[in-house]
Amino acid sequence: MLVTEPLIAIKAEAKVSSKAWMIVGLLSFLGCLNYLDRVMITTMRSSIIEAIPMSDSKFGLLTSVFLWVYGLLSPFAGFLADKFQRSKVIIASLFLWSGVTWLTAHATTFEELLATRALMGISEACYIPAALALIADYHKGPTRSLATGIHMAGVMVGQSFGFLGGWIADRYVWSSAFSIFGIVGIVYSIILAFLLRDIPRTDEDIEIQKEIKTKIKFTVAIADLFSRRSFIYAFIFWALLGVIGWLVIGWLPTYYKEHFKLSQSTAGIYATWYFSLCSLVGVLLGGALADRWSKKNPRARMMVPAIGLCIAAPFILLASTTSVLFIAVGSFMVYALTRTFSDTNMMPILCLISDPRYRATGYGVLNMFACIVGGFGIYAGGALRDKHIDLSILFQAAAAIMLVCVLLLFLIKPRLNANLENEF
Repeated sequence: MLVTEPLIAIKAEAKVSSKAWMIVGLLSFLGCLNYLDRVMITTMRSSIIEAIPMSDSKFGLLTSVFLWVYGLLSPFAGFLADKFQRSKVIIASLFLWSGVTWLTAHATTFEELLATRALMGISEACYIPAALALIADYHKGPTRSLATGIHMAGVMVGQSFGFLGGWIADRYVWSSAFSIFGIVGIVYSIILAFLLRDIPRTDEDIEIQKEIKTKIKFTVAIADLFSRRSFIYAFIFWALLGVIGWLVIGWLPTYYKEHFKLSQSTAGIYATWYFSLCSLVGVLLGGALADRWSKKNPRARMMVPAIGLCIAAPFILLASTTSVLFIAVGSFMVYALTRTFSDTNMMPILCLISDPRYRATGYGVLNMFACIVGGFGIYAGGALRDKHIDLSILFQAAAAIMLVCVLLLFLIKPRLNANLENEF
């Protein structure tokens, strides 16, 4: 009995590990589709404005409204993933946002287009908190950052293929891309209904989880999160990083097109494909480095993002001041590579500083403020453009904000015994 019990435990662990990586694979493709659906509109600006006339500030508002709605609902969406089965929340979110993506193709006025972007914010809000919490459930401390990084790599692939929006719009009509990817998402939601499940638990675990979930209340979760000083620092950090990230994503295609006299398609490729390819490498590298370093340094998951931002800041400053295309593209690629060290480590950081019961809720709260502030950043970019203020000034401000983010990372402290509790 003394020999067979450890063997049984080892086999069970191997089985769970195999399932855990399958979950990451399924969600990585979903993360790709999630970001492709939301960002491809930024690469077809000319085609949309030609079909539905609007000012630059109104075009920026299309993304801003999505972010504001998405952000405001994120805490409650995360709470749903803590309260109910994460897998079902994910599948429902996919089905709904894919339906909205298909519906976007049928918008004929600015008001209708704005309404579909708001609906997409509602339907996509539930995905990221639930997905990252499900990955954290399956992957314990030794693989948590890398598993999160692989999922974020899927997100980066989605961003990199965002140029398909502009490419399809140039060759057909702007609405074609929304019709195609909306249908793809609906089909994938049906497939996931048969494959995606919450982490397997024993009968005793299930009963304990039922009891815990009945006690989870939204107001209690929010109060617990904000009672922790490190969570407040993480909250501000993620908000400022959201301003930077969405500002670059939202206006980089336009920056390339206007500053270097590129076509819509070429600017879209530079702003999505090259950029997101480096982001993909960055989330994998940042995750692997943090997992490896965390075995010796409990602050590794904060230090790796801090180092990444210290590298990214001067390169985005260079990219915003050069008149040479390959220097700008190369500098934004370095920024994309190192800034994403933060993306792959945010949920692992949250696991170190928050109650395990409120992981999805906590990430939803972080997403809320990041998206709201990021939405204002994109809208401000459009408003400043209407006043003929150069986008390079906004990118230079982003470089300064990144240094503030580094300081906030140094202020975040793991909970006592966080490394032990992080395994659960």
